[in-house]
Amino acid sequence: MSNDNHPQSSNQSKIDALEENYKHILGFVPDRIHSRITLGVQTAPEMTEGVERLRAQLLEPEALDLKTSQLMAFGMLLMNLSQAAENHAVAALRAGASVQELQAVAGIAFVFRGIPAINLSGDAIAGALKKIEALNKAG
Repeated sequence: MSNDNHPQSSNQSKIDALEENYKHILGFVPDRIHSRITLGVQTAPEMTEGVERLRAQLLEPEALDLKTSQLMAFGMLLMNLSQAAENHAVAALRAGASVQELQAVAGIAFVFRGIPAINLSGDAIAGALKKIEALNKAG
């Protein structure tokens, strides 16, 4: 084989390594994240690796357990009306959170953000439960 394939396989191993944290916490890699990491490894590998290291460090602080940090992320993303709230609901559920805890966080987001946040929470929690069900069926 020619050396032309070596950079591609090296890039793929970097992509796989950077996506491992998502697989561990979520059970899958969201398409948006896969696209960002793949493009980043190809065009700005040092930045991409730095962003992923910092992201993991900040979302998994030693002072908080994973369930708590993911519940917080879920609430913050509801406040921003971000569709990524669904993925953090998945992560919280996988870390041991209950639907009632997600609903409680949604209630807090409602106090500060209103109807849009509570509306998004319904979609996010329902979507998270579907993803958890699919993950459980897959293995």
